[in-house]
Amino acid sequence: MARRRKRFPLLAVTLILAVLVVWLVGGWFASGPLAKQLEFDVSEGAGLSALADDLEAGGAVKSATLFKLRAKLLGGGTDVKAGSFLLPKAASEATILEILKGDKVIRRLITIPEGMPSVMVVDRLLANKDLTGPVGVPEEGSILPDSYDWQKGEARAAVLKRMQAAMDKALAELWAKRTPRTVAKTPQEALILASIVEKETGKPDERRMVAGLYSNRMRQGMLLQADPTIIYPITKGKPLGRRIRQSEIQAVNGYNTYTMVGLPKGPITNPGRDSIAAVLDPEETNALFMVADGTGGHIFADTLQEHNSNVAKWFALRKARGDM
Repeated sequence: MARRRKRFPLLAVTLILAVLVVWLVGGWFASGPLAKQLEFDVSEGAGLSALADDLEAGGAVKSATLFKLRAKLLGGGTDVKAGSFLLPKAASEATILEILKGDKVIRRLITIPEGMPSVMVVDRLLANKDLTGPVGVPEEGSILPDSYDWQKGEARAAVLKRMQAAMDKALAELWAKRTPRTVAKTPQEALILASIVEKETGKPDERRMVAGLYSNRMRQGMLLQADPTIIYPITKGKPLGRRIRQSEIQAVNGYNTYTMVGLPKGPITNPGRDSIAAVLDPEETNALFMVADGTGGHIFADTLQEHNSNVAKWFALRKARGDM
């Protein structure tokens, strides 16, 4: 009888331990309390305790204490990624930790179109209420048009810094591939001319031709006569919203290429990769003139006589449309 009494406590302890293991493991893999999908944010350097508390507050786990315990015993490490994650409805604690340790961060993108000037880039950053902090207007041409990841609560200045770093990298890479046909003597000159090309044509297949035309004008010491360089000092790159006035065409400043030979003193917008590449490898052409063709593109001409004929056709088309 004494032997049976000794074995009974051991059996009881074993059963209790088994129940605890089942409870721990079962609770780890069981469906959780989330009634619907939850977007969950993890801040940089967040520890397990703060993470567990946030999960409980968000209704993703029943108990922060139990989640921490199970994560330490069963989670295989608790190093989570910073960012925003989608936790599915009824996600188990095991699934939640797996998601937070994985790479499926929600990608939030802010897109800067080709040819967007710096003042409008800043407007776009300021309009995003999930970003934080002030941001000044950067130098024109210092931002590479592209789509950029950002996280909730991130500083606007940090996002802008990534945009500028991307331009530095792209410009260096493209400059290294320049051809002897380019008239740009420095990466900055390439950036300035590319900004004119970017504003002068909305057709990708015209970029190299426009670059070739302006390259020819620069080689011959001709005025570039690019309308966007008239507008930039007036609006800092924003749309003018009206026709250019004669007084503005005659204005003397560091940008107006109707009253100065050579390039403006700086870029007039943020050009994209393709416009920079076009300037560094322009089309081989004799064209010196261009005029709109009514479809968003241009008609190019080698001589002033041809150009005047093209201009007459353009005016006739505008008159027929009722634009004049």
